[in-house]
This record gives sequence, C-alpha cells and structure tokens, in this order.
Amino acid sequence: MAAATSITFLDLPQIEQRLEGLDLVGLMEDAFAAFSRGEAVVPAPGELLFGDPPGEVHIKYGYLTGGDTYVIKIASGFWNNPAIGLSSSDGLLLVFRKATGELMAVLNDRGRLTDLRTAAAGAVSAKHLAPASVDAIGVLGTGIQAELQVQMLQSVRPCRNVVVWGRNPERASAYAKRMRRKDFNVDIARSSAEVAERCRLIVTATASAAPLLHWRDIRPGTHITAIGADSADKQELDEAIIRNADIAVTDSRSQARSRGEIGHAYGDNRSAADRIVEIGEIVSGTVRGRSAEDQITVSAFSGLAVQDIAMAAAILKQS
Repeated sequence: MAAATSITFLDLPQIEQRLEGLDLVGLMEDAFAAFSRGEAVVPAPGELLFGDPPGEVHIKYGYLTGGDTYVIKIASGFWNNPAIGLSSSDGLLLVFRKATGELMAVLNDRGRLTDLRTAAAGAVSAKHLAPASVDAIGVLGTGIQAELQVQMLQSVRPCRNVVVWGRNPERASAYAKRMRRKDFNVDIARSSAEVAERCRLIVTATASAAPLLHWRDIRPGTHITAIGADSADKQELDEAIIRNADIAVTDSRSQARSRGEIGHAYGDNRSAADRIVEIGEIVSGTVRGRSAEDQITVSAFSGLAVQDIAMAAAILKQS
C-alpha cells in the first residue's frame, strides 16, 4: 500500500511570509491569459447568500490542464463584522493532487489571498485600460478592497491622491484616516457623481444592489474597475455604462453572463454578452486595450478560480 501523502498546513503568518517578493500583478496577468487560452477548467462558482446578518460565501474551484493539482477555495464576506472587531472577509484554500484526489495542502489564509488577488486583478485592469497619467483615484466603498485596490494600483498607475465616497459617512471618515496614515491624500466626496467628475480612474468596491455610477456622470477618458458585483443580486454600474463604453472587459464571458454588471446589462442576450472582451485576451495581445486618451473603458470582474489556483501554486513554491 502506498504511503499517505503528507499534508502541508500554512496559517496566515506563514502565508504572509511567502507572499514577500511575489509579483501579484504579473501572476494575475498570467492566470487570466491562461484562462482565455482555454488552459483552465473553471466551473461556475457556488454561493451562499445571507440576509441577517448580511453576508455571503463563495466557493470557487478548478485546475489548469497542464498542472498537477486542483484547488477548492471557500471565501466569505460578512459586512457587519468590522463593527464587532472582525474582518469582513475570511476563507481558506484546499489544494489536491489531480492524479489521485489526495489533499496536499491547506492554506488557512483567512481570506487574505482572495483579497490580494482581487486587488491585483484591479491593477491588471488599470495597467492595460486606464489613462497613462492619473491625477486622482476615485473610490466607491470604504472596506478592505477600497484600501487594497488603491495600494496595488501604485505599481501600475502611481498616484497618492484619492477621492472616496461611501454610503456611511462615519466609515468614509475612518477610511480617509486609515489611508492618510499610509501617506495618501484623501478627499471625501459628497456623492458618487462627484467622484466621477473629479477622477479618470475609478474603482467601485461595494456590495451595492443598485447602480451607484451612471453613464451621464462619466467623462471622456475615464476607466472604471468594478469589482463589487460578483453575484447576480449586486450592481454598481448602470447598464448604459457597459453598453456605451468604448471597451468593456470582464474576466470570464461565460461567468459574467449570469452575474454582476454584464448580466444586468445584457441579461439573456448571449450574443451581446459574448462581444465583451476578456482581460486575458488583452494581456495576451490578441485584443487591444486602451488606444486613445478619450476612450471610456470599464472592467467588470466577478473573480475566477484560476486566480486562486495561481495564488496557491505561488505560495506553495515559496519556502
């Protein structure tokens, strides 16, 4: 009888150590490109939605056809957690040997890898779609992604000026204080429309069920990275933004048809949704990104298991 495979268990401090020196933006570019080349098997994600208290759990899984493992990721978001001293996100990744189904590793990252890969995906989007020069980064939202997206953007569009809007003024004020301690200059906007007026690079990072940005507010030359609407019940952008943008990009056309901004904009119109560009196609060079300064571009991501696969593989290669 063959000996049982030893299981690697990494907790958050060990994972943080292995994250040092990793090029997360490059890692996500490679992951998106592999997905768009058809080199990943990524079924539709599973999800649990909760009303009281409000929250959600996403289950994403898949494998690279040329790899030797498959990954199952469980990630949660419970929006009231910060009020009781807990992070709004949590989760872990399970890594299995593809040839035998044996559990190889447990990455008890408490949601950290999901947070980082999501922020890195936003940076990939900005790298290929945002204006070359950015005077201020607009942010809708005041949570973890509202911070991480701005920090990760520094590697592709360096800018220390932030204009933030949040539905809760107290949370917006707290966000501004946290970011100022990280040497960002932060203004609190009175409305989401003010953010659109002042910024040409905008990140939306909320769990909104109704549009926060409208086409009438968007000025030429703007890029929007929308990362909050990762399920069918969420929407941060009005449908006209997706339909009228010069370039509309997603992470997965098949996944986008049933959730978030693309699903709201096109519903059952599969032929229209299929015209949306995948970020992996832009990274690979098969489709062009921004080509003129006055273009309006938008990326609407719902998160792919291929990102989690890439993160897990990179962490396990580190020592």
